[in-house]
Parts: sequence; C-alpha cells; structure tokens
Amino acid sequence: MSIVDVLALYSIFAIWGLMFLNIMLSIGGFLYIMRMYRTDGHKAIPEYPMVTVMVPAHNESIVIQKTMEALIKLDYPRDKYEIIVVNDNSTDNSSEVLKQIQHDNPESRIIVINTDNIVGGKGKSNALNIALSVASGTVIAIYDADNTPERQALKILVENLMSDDKLGAVIGKFRTRNKYASLLTRFVNIETLAYQCMNQAGRFFFFKLCTIPGTNYVIRRELIDQMGGWDVNALAEDTEISFRLYRMGYYIKFIPHAVTWEQEPQILKQWFKQRTRWVKGNLYVLKSNFKYAFDPEAGRMRLDVIYYALVYLLMFTSLVFSDLIFVMGILGFWYVTLGGFSSLLWEMAILLFVLNVAITLSVEKNEFNFSNLLLTFVMLFTYAKLWVLVVLNGMIQGVQDRLFNKEVIWDKTERFEEAGGKRKEKKTGNTKQ
Repeated sequence: MSIVDVLALYSIFAIWGLMFLNIMLSIGGFLYIMRMYRTDGHKAIPEYPMVTVMVPAHNESIVIQKTMEALIKLDYPRDKYEIIVVNDNSTDNSSEVLKQIQHDNPESRIIVINTDNIVGGKGKSNALNIALSVASGTVIAIYDADNTPERQALKILVENLMSDDKLGAVIGKFRTRNKYASLLTRFVNIETLAYQCMNQAGRFFFFKLCTIPGTNYVIRRELIDQMGGWDVNALAEDTEISFRLYRMGYYIKFIPHAVTWEQEPQILKQWFKQRTRWVKGNLYVLKSNFKYAFDPEAGRMRLDVIYYALVYLLMFTSLVFSDLIFVMGILGFWYVTLGGFSSLLWEMAILLFVLNVAITLSVEKNEFNFSNLLLTFVMLFTYAKLWVLVVLNGMIQGVQDRLFNKEVIWDKTERFEEAGGKRKEKKTGNTKQ
C-alpha cells in the first residue's frame, strides 16, 4: 500500500467519522427541537429581572435603524429593560441616526455611548466591556447591530434563564434575513441551519453543551463580573466566554423559539473575511483550552474541546489530503489503488452529507424543498470547499498576529442596503405543524 493509499484511507475514515458524528448530532437536534416545539418556549417566573440589552456597533448606520426598531418593540416589560448602544469609534453617521432614534422614542430607556479611537475602536469585546461598566441589569442580553429579533425572543430567553439556577446563559436561534440576496446567502442560510442551529440542539440534547453565538443570548451579570468581563484579545468572544462558563460549572441552553434575523455577507470577499475572523477566534479559544481535554475535572467541557479539535485538526487535514489526492490524480502524478471501494465510500459520503442537511431542513417552514436539496449538492463541491482555504488563511493570519503582536481592532462585516423588492421570508421560529 502506497503513501497515497494511506492518505486516502485516512481522509475517508476521518471524513466518514465526522459525518457520522454530525448525523448523530442532527438526529439528537431533531428530537430536541420537535420536543421543544410541543411547547411555546415560555416558562413561568415570579418576576422579570432588569435586563440590559447591549448592542456593540461600529459603522452600522445602514442597519442600526431596523435593529433599534426591533429592540424597542420587544415584548418585555418596558420598565424592566434598557438598551445600551456602544457606537464604537464610528466614522459614518451612526451617531446622528442613534440620536434621532433616542429623540423619537423618549419612553424607551436608550443609552448611546460614543467612543473615540483612544477608548474604543478595539473590537467587540472592548465595546461590550464599556457597555457593562454602565449597565444596570442583572441579566445581560447581546444583539449584533444587524439583528432584528422577533418580539418574544428576549422574554423567552430570560424566562428560561431564570427558571434554572444551573444555567449560566441561554441562547436562541438566528436566521438569515437576506437569504434571497445572492447564491452565497442561500448557501449561508443552509449552513446556518444545519451546522449551527441543529448542531447546537444536538449537542445540548446529548451532552448539555452549547456554545454562545455572538448574538441573541442572555447571560447572568454576576457571572460576567466574576470573569472580569469579556476577553479583549478574543476575536471569538462568544466561544471564549462559553468555555469560561463551563469551567465555572454552569451550562448553556439552546431555545429554538427565541429567533433573531440577521444580515449575512452577500459577496464572497466579505464572507471570506468574516469566516477567517471566526477561525482565528476559535483557534485562539482551542489553544487556550486544549489542556482541559486531558483534565478529568473539566467534566463535559472536555467534549467541546475535543469537538473543536476534531473540526479544526482532523477535518481540516483530511479535506486537504483528499483534495490534494484528487488534483494530483487528475494531473496524473498520484494514483490510488483502492479502486471501486474508495469511489463507493466517497459517493456514500455525499449522500450522507445531503441526508444530514435534509434532517435539518425538514423542521423548518419553507426550507425543505427540492431547490434547497439541489443547492446542498452544489454547495458540497463549491461552498464547502472554501472552508479549507478559510481555515488555512485563519491559521496563517493567526501566526502573523502572534509574531507581530497585532492589536485587536474592529474587523466587522460590511453591511448592505436591503432592497424592498427582495423576496421576504415569513418571520417565525416555529416548525412545520
């Protein structure tokens, strides 16, 4: 057996193993979501706590108006929540837009903090710490500046958090608001449902593990204070704070009823930049927490450390080897002697990938259709291949940042005006009835 055959077998079994893991998570997620949708997501609590909704914003004038409108209309006791927007070293007209919103909504508790390049401009974590310093809520809610949460989202999140003392945070589901804007956003919509929302549900179903996303979540203020705030060196501040919650003995719950809609990148350049930032952030968290994979006292947290290691080490290397073997084989330099056995396994892996996505789409209104199943085939050979380049770029940039001691700054996703003529999705977090 040649070295090429060994690499081919490694790639096949690594990819098959990870595909099987994702299928199991999807099945668990499906069972969890179907069970949850037998309820309305609400929990009875004796009293609603004071909530501070934080919105970190840097040059967000295009989307901030729609976001603020949604936050002001949240179905939560008006005297029990405040909105703090950190307009962080923006160079657009965000300050004027926010000032007008304050003027037009005097009955709402809206605090706008405008920072300069001395205090601010150092990224999302720093902006959140600035907001925390003036927050009065015992519960903190985070929404990105491009988010439009549904009216019940905050109430459902808070009710679930306060109903269980073991919960450190509760997260909701996020959907793609502009999914019909381009082929890329349609791919992102499928990816978000299959490998973020459903994956979260499956991990919670089996292991009581969830990773906080960057938006649409609530967390106990006292825990953030104990942590000393958000890590300003973490690009993936959401993942980083999740691991600290695990180490403190708390768990994180996923509630699919609490839905927010967000704008995703519409062009490849912005998508690539965004995903590179995510990879750099997650690798930072993996490096910081890898030691806990071998610590018996780390409990369930070890499973998440191992999961991230599998994704960024095993999956990455197996895809690199498989693609390299394919390209070199086409050029006539390398040959795999496994023959039909290898081809059969690859074909079955493709079907498994589509099955995994189909399980996810089946629980979402207007998503389980022939068009999306066809897109799933297409994205496997196009969109999914870009992930390898993103991880490679993230690794290279991470090493460069470390060597040159690069300071964390805002590296935000470019926003787009949303044309009124675009096809719109009915906003609902419910499954098929």
